[in-house]
Amino acid sequence: MSNILLIDAATEALSVAVSCDLENAHFEVCPQQHSQKMLPLVDSILNSANTNLKALDAIAFGRGPGSFTGVRVGVSVTQGLAYAANLPVIGVSNLQVMAQQAFDTTEADYAIATIDARMGEIYYAEFKRDENNLAAFMSDEMVIKPEELALPEYDAVVVGTGCQTYKTHFEATNLTILDEITLPNARFMTKLAERELVAGNTVIAADAQPVYVRDTVTWKKLSGRE
Repeated sequence: MSNILLIDAATEALSVAVSCDLENAHFEVCPQQHSQKMLPLVDSILNSANTNLKALDAIAFGRGPGSFTGVRVGVSVTQGLAYAANLPVIGVSNLQVMAQQAFDTTEADYAIATIDARMGEIYYAEFKRDENNLAAFMSDEMVIKPEELALPEYDAVVVGTGCQTYKTHFEATNLTILDEITLPNARFMTKLAERELVAGNTVIAADAQPVYVRDTVTWKKLSGRE
């Protein structure tokens, strides 16, 4: 089994896990504290798992979409750690991570993942459970106004802060909102990262790239939010 460090800072949540010891995974909502907390948390998680950077096979990170600041923190920390230990890097979609959590914790075959993108928009993508019980994309990642969405007609669960903020847009009879999944959690990145590692879909630290989806905006921060 692969030993992968999993980190995510792309939203208000900060989460760190190591695939060999998911019981000690950490998840907390701590807006604007990611850069201060990330490295001490990584050290703590590795120590709890009785492992270290040199013993890892790869580092996986939430590549976005999400907060511009949070995504950059995740990428920069990943690059620094990967450089230090000469490790390959795996970027994983934050929307896909939430869909994977839905598939790991329910019997749903279809999931819609959303993240509140501010300014009246959400990040959005649709997924299906594949033959290996992994979240497979059924649509592109996009940023869109909820009222412009053409929601699917098939039965699906909906997760994330996007559907929480704009709940009335997702209250179709064939959609079930999962209130317990609001933000991506790195521990549910494990299966997705392991698949990419086995397939050789890794990059060197210098090539780790964020995915913003919304490339250029006039960013409007809300109080207490990234």
